Amino acid sequence: MPTSAAGSKRPSALPQGFTLLELLVVVALIAVATAGVSLSLRDSAQSALQRDAERLAVLLETGRVQARANGLPVVWRTQDNSSKPLQSFVFEGLPPPGLPQNWLSETTRARAGSAITLGPEPLIEPQAVAVSSAVAPTQTLWVVTDGLRPFKVQNTAVWVGP
Repeated sequence: MPTSAAGSKRPSALPQGFTLLELLVVVALIAVATAGVSLSLRDSAQSALQRDAERLAVLLETGRVQARANGLPVVWRTQDNSSKPLQSFVFEGLPPPGLPQNWLSETTRARAGSAITLGPEPLIEPQAVAVSSAVAPTQTLWVVTDGLRPFKVQNTAVWVGP
């Protein structure tokens, strides 16, 4: 039989609640899991914009090579179709089947009315086109060439070194 004397234990009294140490361990685990998830996820709008800009640089260089090889004047131009929600582009002057005419991401846009002359001359004037995302319009990448070197993606409209 339990007594009320100091030091006696009541058998029916079980610990209730959590200790401070247990709570700290749980909070630390949640913080580590959250940090891992946030670091593994990349800004999808930025990565889609980067992917589309790099693809456009390759397509422009391909159009430039085909213009020189065929001796045809080729112009890359944006197209805004009111019937389609997506902005597209076209390589005017290339024989069929031509090159792709759509962005990979439906949110990618180039400045309306943009046009780049790709050839047939081996040297073209310096060219630049701004590529941005409809989701994050403040993020802009530039696809540029100095007229001699291949097109490349950068953060400014002016050609920056090799």
